[in-house]
Amino acid sequence: MKTLLFAVSAVALLIAAPAMAQDMPAMPGMDHSKMNHGKATTNPAAPADAHARHDMAGMPGMDHGMPDAAPASVDPHAGHDMAGMDMSEPMTGALGAYAMSREASGTSWQPDASEHQGLHIMRGPWRIMVHGILNGVYDHQDGRRGDDKGFVSGMLMVMAQRPVGDVGTLQLRAMLSPDPLMGPKGYPLLLATGETADGKTPLVDRQHPHDLFMELSASYAVKLSAQDSIFVYAGLPGEPAFGPPAFMHRASVMDSPEAPISHHWLDSTHISFGVLTGGFVHNDWKLEASAYNGREPDQHRYDIETGALDSTAVRLSWNPTANLSLQTSWAQENGPEQLDPDVNQRKLSASAIYTAPVGDHGWWSSTAAWGRRSSQGVDLDAWVLESAVKPNPSWTIFGRAERVENDELTTVAGHRGPTFTIGKVSLGAIRDWAVSDHVSFGVGGLYAVNFVPSGLQAAYGASDPSGAMAFVRLKLH
Repeated sequence: MKTLLFAVSAVALLIAAPAMAQDMPAMPGMDHSKMNHGKATTNPAAPADAHARHDMAGMPGMDHGMPDAAPASVDPHAGHDMAGMDMSEPMTGALGAYAMSREASGTSWQPDASEHQGLHIMRGPWRIMVHGILNGVYDHQDGRRGDDKGFVSGMLMVMAQRPVGDVGTLQLRAMLSPDPLMGPKGYPLLLATGETADGKTPLVDRQHPHDLFMELSASYAVKLSAQDSIFVYAGLPGEPAFGPPAFMHRASVMDSPEAPISHHWLDSTHISFGVLTGGFVHNDWKLEASAYNGREPDQHRYDIETGALDSTAVRLSWNPTANLSLQTSWAQENGPEQLDPDVNQRKLSASAIYTAPVGDHGWWSSTAAWGRRSSQGVDLDAWVLESAVKPNPSWTIFGRAERVENDELTTVAGHRGPTFTIGKVSLGAIRDWAVSDHVSFGVGGLYAVNFVPSGLQAAYGASDPSGAMAFVRLKLH
């Protein structure tokens, strides 16, 4: 029943999206020219002419179903005030006076120049954004530890935002995943480790499915000045202030259906069942701290778990230019692993994301990230470099290289074995076709080579076992 409900809901939303977009009223006063490739301004924009909407429509991913020009019978100033909202102001983020395109998963930041995907709808004072991806994947992993599997993955996100008074902003966000449909054992992925499939044994050489509820959160921000704001964010589940944006939200890799093997070093906290974050934004800087439930999600993927906010994270983010986003973060997690509840963990991360436009309708985005997990006197590092280029609306090419120190690939007397330094390189592409103004269908594939040291070659049957995925995608944007 849960499987059927999710599938029906996702298909219904994809079908209904174009009709909803047609209902969105024209907004003659909106200046979107700085949303993706420049900094937001807090000064009211001058009344826009018809060319303002052409500038918006020409930006990648920003077709909102708006007409090229306002009807002659419409007062050119009529759209400046819609249900109490000054629509001459550029659309800003939920946490501060910056471009909405800066926001990524949880409270994390990406470059302002990022493609801001999603179907936008106005309903009174509410600005609603809907975004969705549904992948159908066939996965083949080579070698003695390999396997084959067909599965579905993706996400469906709905965000609603509105002003509260003159200085407040309220945002509600829900994100669902079809991952539980793939079964509790997830999908085969060589060199991946983390969490548990059955509550008894850890997953090794497999990627766990994400929970049905990836995020159910609310945030409230108060503007202190033209450049300053404070905010609070709460989620059950939610994402604490640690690491770069979650991998399925990073433009440099979001088109790949394959999870990074560095996931549990950088961004596995993106589903935490209990998060409370407070932060301060000053122009292009953000400092935030979280109290959260550090336990990884268990094997029950359809429920909402609860637990003490027993872990802490702190993150400092800086966007020095419209094309660059930097962050460094620290976390202390109490008992993150269900199978080792008495073992605590300290984590560090740093990352840089660079995004720039390519041609008239394309973009290029790259991420470099480092993460460290420290537990019981052992430090394990992970390095990641990933990049994607979309030269035109039809094609996206993506790749990733990783180097990880991992002590979970083997066991000795029921305990973690020695630490091995492993590596992986993957390269893929997807071709998209427009189904409608806001829905596209894509066909893609990727190939990966895994590098294992001599001490693991007997277990894997080769020094460089390979993996491959073929997939189709339905995308709402």
